Amino acid sequence: MDKVKVGIIGGAGYTGGEAIRILVNHPNVELVFVHSNSNAGNLLSDVHADLLGDTPMRFTDELRTDVDVLFLCVGHGDARKFLESHPIPETVRIIDLSQDFRLEAGSTLGRRRFVYGLPEKNREQIRTAHNIANPGCFATCLQLGLLPLAANGLLGDEVHITATTGSTGAGQKLAPTSHFSWRTNNLSVYKAFEHQHLREIGETLRSLMPSFEGTLNFIPYRGDFARGIIASIYLDCPLSIEEATALYKSYYQDAAFTHVSDKPIFLKQVVNTNKCLISLEKHGDKLLVMSTIDNLLKGASGQAVQNMNLMFGLDERAGLNLKAVAF
Repeated sequence: MDKVKVGIIGGAGYTGGEAIRILVNHPNVELVFVHSNSNAGNLLSDVHADLLGDTPMRFTDELRTDVDVLFLCVGHGDARKFLESHPIPETVRIIDLSQDFRLEAGSTLGRRRFVYGLPEKNREQIRTAHNIANPGCFATCLQLGLLPLAANGLLGDEVHITATTGSTGAGQKLAPTSHFSWRTNNLSVYKAFEHQHLREIGETLRSLMPSFEGTLNFIPYRGDFARGIIASIYLDCPLSIEEATALYKSYYQDAAFTHVSDKPIFLKQVVNTNKCLISLEKHGDKLLVMSTIDNLLKGASGQAVQNMNLMFGLDERAGLNLKAVAF
């Protein structure tokens, strides 16, 4: 088949850079253009120095619509504004990496309706979708830790979650809490119980378990590392560890990138990959679920490419057989 023609809007940031890195090596993709107002005319490798030798492409400030799909790698609030101010033919599919269209109440814009792009839940809807709202990074990590329980009506009144993310989760724009001197050898809590990703997580869980009215007690941490998320989730659960493990392995048996480990997991197993790894422990009545992803790949650009592969009938793993940073 012909290669999928792709354009990227907002290619200078972290998620845009990750999308470029995947797509320039994707066997079924022609990367047609990368848009950036502030870097127009510059080589991609001037901004993303690791791309030196991989591509001679330059950023452009011109929007082209002679593509099959646009990746919107822009800030929250900017994706909706971009689509409202730029007439994009309906034949061009959209994969939005911002939070603008993730919630059901805001999932439409004109005749465009966005499907929530979590393949482990919505694979079949993604295959026929023309517009995808890519999930948030924390949302992906935590939902993958909870989907099997929600699908089997096993979420109780209280779910307790602690998760730590790398500094790239804050975006490329410098802020006091992302500065190296502040972040290194440091750890801090932010947005306790109020993180914006809780809303999309809640919608997904209730779609699987309509009776769920419990509380997601979420404490996010800023870590002193660049990339990755590791989450611990615990709740009351009547299943034995053998039953819980069988439940999770059955739920994810056809998942391309989500795997249940029989051993304790750690962050470096997933950094630089599109994987989510999950491990389980039982302590008395409590089930402990550990979940870990790379926030820029499975939590952002890698999942966006996974969604693109499904949308265009490609191998779901195409372009995403990436090597973990093992050492």
